[in-house]
Amino acid sequence: MMKNLIKWFAVGFGTGLSPVMPGTVGTLVGLPIAWGVMRLPSLWWQIGVCMALTLLSIPICEVAERMIGGKDPGCIVADEYLTLPITVIGLGSPWALLSGFVLHRIFDITKPPPIKQLQHIHGGFGITIDDFLAALIALGLNHLLFRFIA
Repeated sequence: MMKNLIKWFAVGFGTGLSPVMPGTVGTLVGLPIAWGVMRLPSLWWQIGVCMALTLLSIPICEVAERMIGGKDPGCIVADEYLTLPITVIGLGSPWALLSGFVLHRIFDITKPPPIKQLQHIHGGFGITIDDFLAALIALGLNHLLFRFIA
């Protein structure tokens, strides 16, 4: 029962089972979570919640990978949707959600250095670390973008 629940979280409540772009579809689950993070009362709360979500992703992805089999199966999207909120830390504009989503997907899909060099890491940590770095890069660009807009 518990393993099925973990698998359900890992596949983004079914979104990761999409036949078309499962990672992108699964990342949509992170939008309301990111919106909630943006509403938190302080930057420290935002950082703390994002750290907790990222750390939560590791065991979820670890267990699901063992259940499903293979290295980093495409249907596992908890790493995508639980790291997406990082892209909006310290930002308040709803447009930051959109740009954060797009930037996160670009860096997760293209895996520029140093993200690509982490692909050899196995397990839940390996599944999550590339999305974590993609989110951090997206966060930096999101801040630059909104600094120039404002």
